[in-house]
Amino acid sequence: MLMGVPSGTQPTPGPFAVAVAAEIRSAMARQRMSGSALAAKTDRSQSYVSKRLRDEASFTANDVEDICEVLGEDLFELLRAAVLASRRSRIGHRPTL
Repeated sequence: MLMGVPSGTQPTPGPFAVAVAAEIRSAMARQRMSGSALAAKTDRSQSYVSKRLRDEASFTANDVEDICEVLGEDLFELLRAAVLASRRSRIGHRPTL
């Protein structure tokens, strides 16, 4: 049974959401896990996971928690790395006035 997922138009992921997805992709690479395998192991559809891995939508907090469990990643460390990466990205992309 697939978990309930948000429906309708999703907002464009911001820097933090993009950094979270990047950390998840890195963890998947370390574990040599495909997106379809991750989807199956987290009880989400392949389409749902794929859109988020391509930064077309954001993962939910529940998604990230489940993904960390499946990948054997420490939730705090993954989010910490994402915070640091999103800060670097924001510093490099400050809006001009």
